[in-house]
Amino acid sequence: MDKNLNFDEIKKRRTFAIISHPDAGKTTLTEKFLLYGGAIKLAGSVKGRKTAKYAVSDWMEIEKERGISVSSSVMQFNFDGYCINILDTPGHQDFSEDTYRTLMAADSAVMVIDGGKGVEAQTIKLFKVCVMRKIPIFTFINKFDREAKDPFELLDDIESVLGIRTCPINWPVGCGKRFKGVYDRRKKHMLLFKAAQAGMKEVETNELSLDAIQTVIEKDFYDKLIEDMELLDGASDELDMDKVSAGELSPVFFGSALTNFGVETFLKYFLNMTTSPIGRNANGRIIDPMKDSFFSAFVFKIQANMNKAHRDRIAFIRICSGKYIPGMEVYHFQGNKKIRINQSTQMMADERKIVEEAYAGDIIGVFDSGIFSIGDTLCADGEKIQFEGIPTFAPGYFARVRQIDTMKRKQFTKGVYQIAQEGAIQIFQEFNTGMEEIIVGVVGELQFEVLTYRLKSEYNVEVKLDRLPYEHIRWIENPLEVDIDKIQGTSDMKKIKDLKDRPLLIFINPWSIRMVEERNPKLRLSEFGRD
Repeated sequence: MDKNLNFDEIKKRRTFAIISHPDAGKTTLTEKFLLYGGAIKLAGSVKGRKTAKYAVSDWMEIEKERGISVSSSVMQFNFDGYCINILDTPGHQDFSEDTYRTLMAADSAVMVIDGGKGVEAQTIKLFKVCVMRKIPIFTFINKFDREAKDPFELLDDIESVLGIRTCPINWPVGCGKRFKGVYDRRKKHMLLFKAAQAGMKEVETNELSLDAIQTVIEKDFYDKLIEDMELLDGASDELDMDKVSAGELSPVFFGSALTNFGVETFLKYFLNMTTSPIGRNANGRIIDPMKDSFFSAFVFKIQANMNKAHRDRIAFIRICSGKYIPGMEVYHFQGNKKIRINQSTQMMADERKIVEEAYAGDIIGVFDSGIFSIGDTLCADGEKIQFEGIPTFAPGYFARVRQIDTMKRKQFTKGVYQIAQEGAIQIFQEFNTGMEEIIVGVVGELQFEVLTYRLKSEYNVEVKLDRLPYEHIRWIENPLEVDIDKIQGTSDMKKIKDLKDRPLLIFINPWSIRMVEERNPKLRLSEFGRD
């Protein structure tokens, strides 16, 4: 136990993930938070047309080339007396597994919605992950400096499609070229819209009382605002922080991340509405960061080759209780041994700084020689707790992968294994053979492209992918009770095994799964692998 632990340091921590559909402005919003926190002096737009810069949180070359995030990144900054950890997640549905793991490390989520498009397909999938975790969700409806849907329609969209109630904290007046600003329902004043330096600098805002608004905006906009306020006061949910904390009610904000408008307002409200780090379940009890003073943490992400020059591998850990100091000795539950954590860093995308101390709620990256796996627990020696594991998504796409240059077998095998250990892909092999041929399974097809790209750029290995027609996978739950070789299958079934030599079956058609279960009554199949 650390008797000298400063719980005030933990109290000011805020750790949240940002989720959205691709191109809704999530990475741009992340950058603007960093701008207001003083972590960066100049924000570069993701596509970099006006600034010739890339997004700070996109560090992979493929991300810079395509202007999308394919890997979660972690950033920390201070603002208004808070220490903030932002987890920027991939928005593309093909990387939803990475987003899921990242949400396991977050205490709340910010959902970014494109005001012109409303709730899009991928937001639904990612949102349901938040619902599963029952974490608070705050909504930022973006891009009101462009043509947008009616705000009532957007709220209805969120409530009907996502199944969560909404409470608008502020309200837009106009949109696109006629965007006037946002009205703060609680403070009863309006922020007038004014773009500043292509969104690269902090925006100046003018606050006007309701009476003063009449003198600066057209009568039809003023009348519409009064009408909207009467409607909202009568029909919308009131702000109930217990419901927000339970993930049943989402406070909603409007603005424009690209021009910085509404970003600071949102950030201040968000920090006041969220709580200090929440507890995590371990061995059937809650580890409470505001009461338990011993060190505990879990690994939620592993990333190799963030720095090509060092060929390194970083394990990202979420500290759940206590304090980290360099060189401390901890117990690695899965490895059943004590280890010393010396080299730890905090990230600003691919830029790093050495961590001198970190507290519950913080995310740090520790050097990994290959001993960590996603979901591993680290804790003070003598506690020997184990946090709940992180489930693996079942892959829906499969391909046989092999290196083109047979002389590069060693680099090929190392690269595929490392990328698999990060959780970006899952690798399998033919049931009765060695690693002559590797079968790769992914949740989304774009992961194949990232695999090919990374093997070439990080390991100098060119590969050929032969797509396989299989779409469904089942783990065999009772391999010791059945003879795998004698399983009566179907013509579209294939036997494979994973890295831990566990037998699996993959199928082309879903009806084949039922047929195999009927033909082999003793066989028990599961849709999820269990460690």
